Amino acid sequence: MLTKRIIPCLDIKDGRTVKGVNFESLRDAGDPVELGALYAKQGADELVFLDITATIEKRKTLSELVNKISHHINIPFTVGGGISSVEDASVLLKNGADKTSINTSAYKNPQLINDLAKEFGSQFVVLAIDTKKEDDGEWYVYLNGGRVKTETKCFDWAKQAVDLGAGEILLTSMNNDGTKQGFALDITKLLSESLPVPVIASGGAGNMQHFVEVFETANADAALAASIFHFKEVEIKELKTALKDKQIPVRI
Repeated sequence: MLTKRIIPCLDIKDGRTVKGVNFESLRDAGDPVELGALYAKQGADELVFLDITATIEKRKTLSELVNKISHHINIPFTVGGGISSVEDASVLLKNGADKTSINTSAYKNPQLINDLAKEFGSQFVVLAIDTKKEDDGEWYVYLNGGRVKTETKCFDWAKQAVDLGAGEILLTSMNNDGTKQGFALDITKLLSESLPVPVIASGGAGNMQHFVEVFETANADAALAASIFHFKEVEIKELKTALKDKQIPVRI
């Protein structure tokens, strides 16, 4: 049985780690390189670094930061933000990233997914989806860091992306993000059980029980969280011990 992964996420803005609620009200959470190294030491399985303003400000993810991170961290890490071409991804890969996360650029140009998969392999391509449940009960795709709503349903876009070559889905519920009320189990379960690639659940982790739920109920392959790790509300080692006690397979 494949082990379930615990993935701290570091949202980067101007070279610092930040965290907000429902994608707004950002506050500083520390140095990304130091935090990343700490999480690796504590037993994180992977890390995700997202340059959250890269797409909006039309600038590229900081390859220098990626290079710095790669010299301080010994676990796989994914980098996202402002990647819109094979060249952009190649720069990150050369600087030490293990995977790239694409979001808005892939939605606007789905061929990018195929191009990246062909060039580097599907396992290198993580499709990030920011999704929000609307009043009609459907989950819709949002772009540009949650600022722009589309009429595309989350599941339809995820399926299309996997068909194009995405090797993993990073699913963030905007309704749950930063609320600490738990992950969005329904949409996570739908994707996890319908798609042939791993699904990383993101948005809403507030305590250890939420991780148990997302693995047991929603069948997620990995769970990603930010503030509970950044502000030391949950320690990764303790979390993994608690999951193991519930017979959830994790790497200790």
